[in-house]
Amino acid sequence: MVSLDIDADAVVTLRFMPPYQPADERAYLDALHRIGEREEPYTLLTIFGGGRALSQAGEREQALWFKATRERVSRFCRACAIVRPDASEKTAEVFRRLWPFPIVAEREEAAGRAFLLGHYSGTRS
Repeated sequence: MVSLDIDADAVVTLRFMPPYQPADERAYLDALHRIGEREEPYTLLTIFGGGRALSQAGEREQALWFKATRERVSRFCRACAIVRPDASEKTAEVFRRLWPFPIVAEREEAAGRAFLLGHYSGTRS
């Protein structure tokens, strides 16, 4: 299951969770494209259930998305929390090499949300 939600605090939440469906990879990549189109400040909460990898074509499309949107995402995203069962500081370090905004890796959604709300709210300047 893939979902993309935006709340009143400008927290963009991307979930990629079981039960997995055949169309999930396409939905995930489409969600990335929607995030990459945003032109308003936001924070990003990604929640992954683990156990599901992208196909080789999906990995390639994700890498192309990164290259195409890196500047825009870097401009508008204020912070990112990565939530997944195997999250660790090493996970966060990998993503900090890719993005200029604060990034944390957590195992609990509440901890990820707390990190984001501590860094930015859509109502703050």
